[in-house]
Amino acid sequence: MQKSKILSELKEGIPTHLPFPKVPDKMYPHAPTRNITGILTRNEKKLAIKNALRYFSPEHHAILAKEFYKELNQYGRIYMFRYLPDYPMYARPIEEYPAKSRQAAAIMLMIQNNLDPNVAKYPQELITYGGNGAVFQNWAQYRLTMEYLSEMSDKQTLVLYSGHPLGLFPSHKKAPRVVVTNGMMIPNHSTKNDWNKYNALGVTSYGQMTAGSFMYIGPQGIVHGTTITLLNAGRKLGIGTDNLMGVVFVTSGLGGMSGAQSIAAVISGAVGVIAEVDGDAIQQRISDGYIKKENVFTVLNELMNKIAVCKDEKKAIALVYHGNIVDFWEAAIKFNLNVELGSDQTSLHNIDDLGYCPVGYTFDEAKVLLNADKQRFMKEVKKTLVRHVKAINIMAERGMYFWDYGNAFLKEAGDAGADIWQGRNKEKYRYPSYVEDIMGPMCFDFGFGPFRWVCLSGRTSDLFKSDKIATKELKKLLNKAPDKIKSQ
Repeated sequence: MQKSKILSELKEGIPTHLPFPKVPDKMYPHAPTRNITGILTRNEKKLAIKNALRYFSPEHHAILAKEFYKELNQYGRIYMFRYLPDYPMYARPIEEYPAKSRQAAAIMLMIQNNLDPNVAKYPQELITYGGNGAVFQNWAQYRLTMEYLSEMSDKQTLVLYSGHPLGLFPSHKKAPRVVVTNGMMIPNHSTKNDWNKYNALGVTSYGQMTAGSFMYIGPQGIVHGTTITLLNAGRKLGIGTDNLMGVVFVTSGLGGMSGAQSIAAVISGAVGVIAEVDGDAIQQRISDGYIKKENVFTVLNELMNKIAVCKDEKKAIALVYHGNIVDFWEAAIKFNLNVELGSDQTSLHNIDDLGYCPVGYTFDEAKVLLNADKQRFMKEVKKTLVRHVKAINIMAERGMYFWDYGNAFLKEAGDAGADIWQGRNKEKYRYPSYVEDIMGPMCFDFGFGPFRWVCLSGRTSDLFKSDKIATKELKKLLNKAPDKIKSQ
């Protein structure tokens, strides 16, 4: 596609004509169907259609209303596939964006990076990571936002509410170019069905930490934080000051954020073992270079032998089990595997939409079950969590240190009736969160945190320059740092 046509489409917003209908491309992974049975009434479905039509000229409403109604019933959401851009989706060098404001151009770049099929989990559903971490709710919102950003001056601010652009407002040069809010639902006063209802209605979305704010840069964005977490876990236990050579770290999840675990394990020197049920997620990490194809196992006996060899050789490596983490933990007990560190990074915050896969089912089989019988699916998930915790408890009794990674593992396990509590009063979990036990007292409490930067030119030479600048500054800080924080 010609560059000039791409530029005009970026500025166009919603076209005045109706584009040809499109269907989801089978070459990409797609979000599970969001089951709205019993969640939306007939009148609420009408409201969802009405909310979707607000972006379009009345002359197109008759055609689009039927199309959006079909999408709502088929996928449980209105994504507006007809309005998928025709151009390839990826972050271009900042100079290629048709913007009056350089800051606005940078935001356009980041939005496209969030939706790049090499980055996003479900790119055509505008989901970047975590199963439901949305950049926008639909393609009309994407198109309008790119149009606003192309028109924006350095004295304007774009306001977005769960992906919905409210418009450009007068501000000043030092003001944020974009103000974003997502979700706006309080868990203590709402349920998952409430969120599913309002998301299906098109009035709220879950932007996670970096998807809805356009800051996601793939697993590399959290490699630093994950590496520090692993090293600090070793320091806490006295099993490694500068590296984790000979230490086995077992976890689960290779998707968006959790994909960082493989490379962080290698950087820290550990024998990292990650279970993942989704073959697409594994393939993406192979393509990224985060894992090697020859280190992916489907037979547990072979994997157990490989772990033992790597541990003896103190080899820094990321090994992957293409299967369920519960099967792995139960095999580890049987084989008397010595595991020092354990955690989990499955998307348990998205438990009812396949963020966590029940044991005994492949990923595809679990998708079928979810769509056919959600009640049974949730029953199987809860049974799996009980088994999951039982296995972790046995490994912990044998000396493994386990922590929650902020993915709702402790909460969902507790709700499922798993033996996750200290004592009978169910006021305190057996295991700490990573912030409470590792990153808080050893890192965040000193004012440290993961950091990141983006090379907007897209030139590798510029990236190396920025790396050198950052390295120089870190060395200055290291020379001045007290001994108790030098390791950080």
